[in-house]
Amino acid sequence: MLKDKESAAIVPCRDVDAAKRFYTETLGLPLAEDHGEVFAVRTGTSRLNIYKSEFAGTNKANAVVWDAGGEVEAIAADLHARGITLEEYPDGFDAVRDGVHMKGDFRAIWFKDPDGNILHVNGGG
Repeated sequence: MLKDKESAAIVPCRDVDAAKRFYTETLGLPLAEDHGEVFAVRTGTSRLNIYKSEFAGTNKANAVVWDAGGEVEAIAADLHARGITLEEYPDGFDAVRDGVHMKGDFRAIWFKDPDGNILHVNGGG
């Protein structure tokens, strides 16, 4: 039934203006649609939908994941330069350097949006 259908991520926010600034200005994602309390940004060939919700930031798991291939370290450096703090979850990894988690050739980073939603980038191995 759904195997041939496109899907997209959806993330809640409490402050739409702050979320819009973060996703469009800080992360540099182009605005695709804006309907006031709901907006969407483009990321690769997909869309990330953000909507106003009183429950924003209550999820303690990943909300969005990007596949960065071998660019995780470069993306981590760019996020640092933009003032974004990378989270550290060292359990199960060989090392964590400058927020980049490593296990063999695999690399991953995590960071949060203004509402505390956990965003994840992985790549390699």
